[in-house]
Amino acid sequence: MSETARPAGAAPEPSSPEPSASQKKIFIKTYGCQMNVYDSARMADVMAPEGYVETASPEDADLVILNTCHIREKAAEKVYSELGRLRELKAEKAVRGEGLVIGVAGCVAQAEGEEMRRRAPVVDIIVGPQTYHRLPDLVARSGNGGPALVETEFPAEDKFESLPAPERRKTVARGPTAFLTIQEGCDKFCTFCVVPYTRGAEFSRPVARIADEARALVEAGVREITLLGQNVNAYHGEDASGRSTSLGALVRELAAIDGLDRIRYTTSHPRDMDDELISAHGEIGKLMPYLHLPVQSGSDAILDQMNRQHTAEFYLRIVERIRAARPDIALSSDFIVGFPGETEADFEATLTLIREVRYAQAYSFKYSPRPGTPAATRDGQLPEEVKTERLHRLQALLSEQSEAFNKSLAGRRLPVLFDRRGRAPGQLVGRSPYLQPVHLDGVSADLFGQIADVVIEEGLANSLRGRLATGEAAPA
Repeated sequence: MSETARPAGAAPEPSSPEPSASQKKIFIKTYGCQMNVYDSARMADVMAPEGYVETASPEDADLVILNTCHIREKAAEKVYSELGRLRELKAEKAVRGEGLVIGVAGCVAQAEGEEMRRRAPVVDIIVGPQTYHRLPDLVARSGNGGPALVETEFPAEDKFESLPAPERRKTVARGPTAFLTIQEGCDKFCTFCVVPYTRGAEFSRPVARIADEARALVEAGVREITLLGQNVNAYHGEDASGRSTSLGALVRELAAIDGLDRIRYTTSHPRDMDDELISAHGEIGKLMPYLHLPVQSGSDAILDQMNRQHTAEFYLRIVERIRAARPDIALSSDFIVGFPGETEADFEATLTLIREVRYAQAYSFKYSPRPGTPAATRDGQLPEEVKTERLHRLQALLSEQSEAFNKSLAGRRLPVLFDRRGRAPGQLVGRSPYLQPVHLDGVSADLFGQIADVVIEEGLANSLRGRLATGEAAPA
């Protein structure tokens, strides 16, 4: 996944004051998923009361945090490589009499805390994804030349209760779209996945807390919120009466917020697509017609070995019900190829499922063992060349479907939320209801943060191009 020093889609920041020479500065590099993007923003919020302002360069920083992801192959090695560069920067700063505190947060920190302290003595702070609310205390106690401070225990307290409200100006600067974590952890224990070990058991935030945060985001100009969770549709937070609430009910609650125009959620599990959530897709206009629903494989034998707790047929029937509720919905998924024991017939079953579902977008990866997961030590590990060849075939089919979906939108009139500047002068980029980037040239910068109708002129492999609609009727 992506690596960034600022949240994806962030607005240009002329409204954010530049750090002064006397202020302490924090630089956060984010690896991986949307939840890490959310966590990085909240880390910056946690440190703001301590006098830290964000900077775009580690060279200018007094505090550098690498917010890490353990899902993808060689994730830990990327972190250690970056720490090597930061070691040199820390030494250069020391020569000038300047200090630099280096922290590693997130899932690699959680999984490898003690090993990281031994292997990378340049690190001052190692903090897991459930304990970053303790950063101010850790930073205050760091920098004494001793071994890294490690906070990777799963705390008894709810970290969200300890996080300060984001500063309004920072929310404004981040643009009209925002992530909002509503659920963390996972109880499914897929045999390839580290999430239950790095993020812990499923935990859902109360409805009232989520609604308060959503309203604050909307008051700061956010028009679209993506609800986040490792297993987001397993959400079961308490409502005002103390009763457990489903994701479908939460979506209905948030849809009543004036000024919130779009709602999305990710990532889902097929087992948790209940009737209420499926109905919400057909009944709530603010819930965008896009769903990321990972299946991982089309082979029942492999799904069983993955402990996915569903069959290919079960998944297909869920897709059928979702499309009956919302016929124009665009579907996305995750696929793992080359799982231990996967035969050519198993792989062909995955291709068959893809042809039947017809995806608008998908993410696909070669299986790579994660230490501590059951699949990592199983017999039947496939040769790298077999995994690579299968991945190429799978991605060719997925790319064909994605491009066909994009091309099918040519001539359509779609509402687009403009959330970032383009690379060319006078270019703006927005998101369609189906989540594709939409590029427009020669348009006013005043459209930034607005939703406007766009006539799609061309569907490309990974994006759309269009022009502003000027009173013309939408096609039937």
